[in-house]
Amino acid sequence: MRKFALFFTLLFSLLTQVYGQLEDKIYVDHIQSVRIFPFGASDASQLNSPVISLGGARPLVLLFDDLAYDPELYSAKLIHCDADWKKSQLKDNDFLATFNEFNIQDYDYSISTRIPYIHYKFQLPRVTKSGNYILKVYRGRDESAVILTKRFMVFEELFTVGAAIVPPSITANRRESQQINSVVNYSKGEVMDPTNQIKLVLRQNQRWDNAKLIQKPTFMNESSKILRYELFDGENEFDAGNEFRFVDLRFIRATGVNIASVTVETDVIYADANINVPRPDQVYSQYLDLNGQYFIYTNDRPGGNPEIESEYMLVTFRFRSEESAEPIYLIGSMTQWGKSPEAKMVWDDKFRVYQTTLLLKQGWYDYQFAVKNGANFVTEGFEGSHFETENEYEVLVYFRNLGSRYDQLVSYINLNPNKRRIQ
Repeated sequence: MRKFALFFTLLFSLLTQVYGQLEDKIYVDHIQSVRIFPFGASDASQLNSPVISLGGARPLVLLFDDLAYDPELYSAKLIHCDADWKKSQLKDNDFLATFNEFNIQDYDYSISTRIPYIHYKFQLPRVTKSGNYILKVYRGRDESAVILTKRFMVFEELFTVGAAIVPPSITANRRESQQINSVVNYSKGEVMDPTNQIKLVLRQNQRWDNAKLIQKPTFMNESSKILRYELFDGENEFDAGNEFRFVDLRFIRATGVNIASVTVETDVIYADANINVPRPDQVYSQYLDLNGQYFIYTNDRPGGNPEIESEYMLVTFRFRSEESAEPIYLIGSMTQWGKSPEAKMVWDDKFRVYQTTLLLKQGWYDYQFAVKNGANFVTEGFEGSHFETENEYEVLVYFRNLGSRYDQLVSYINLNPNKRRIQ
């Protein structure tokens, strides 16, 4: 009996080691600037959500840097997940036509940068099933030596979804919140029990920490195969937040916007961002931002390749606030939305500010300040929240067929009606 129990303990440990990394995460500090997005001709494509159509022409591409002198053999593997980001019951050959291990062989050395790095590029293979996926990258052939994991989604146009950003149903929240109402037409599918077979996920600014899973519609019309999600309890409501703060790191010979100083040394570059202050009571101000994302670019070498010619800089962020019992975090895509160790700011008693230093590649970076509430990061106390704020929303519709072993992603829509992005 003890041997039997030990066997299952070891089996569970192995499965957790291989399949437990089912989130966006960077596991080693020498891997930087990790991005996954639909491949496009313009620099702006790196800001797009990692979502593609099952039969579409645009592939997904992974980019990352390794702060090293010599290249290393990295391998990649795909893991199919259900709507809740747990590994599905599909086997590898159910969603791939090839063996599920790929060499990452496309790389370039950085050119004349103070901190040397190797830039890797990997075009993801085509899959045959829709749904949620994890791309796992690891050293050599050792799946336990994981360096990064990234989520992406593949949808098929089986159902039709419509959505709109509307004032919240809860009147008291209308000055600081935004509500997403959705309509799903499932007439093209064989749906026996729509309220249990269909799930809706709402996402704001490509974040997962505050994504909302909506399982029950407010209205169902079986004759027309329509589900309406127009809830009155705030379940489909988001804090509108504020436009993101940003720093412009495209220059090293001059100070970009919101940069106080740049110091260029022989082997490293230092930058200090302007000191930030809380703004919960400030009047809303409209300006361009990236909705929490970042893009890589340098203005120091016009016409070059920013992916291999941009410098890495040690950038210090400071936040002037009263010392708090709760930790303060710097959130945005550049800190994995608060998950990287550097996201947690440290109190400097001498200057009475919170601060943290990040190693960032030249480009444009969005961020905000937050405290943690459970698994969520809450910004309202430092940033304020205004219904006028421009945000990006995604609506993902999942369907589990009777007897199926996985959740299909049967429809997808991106809402960004008032897009104001840096070009």
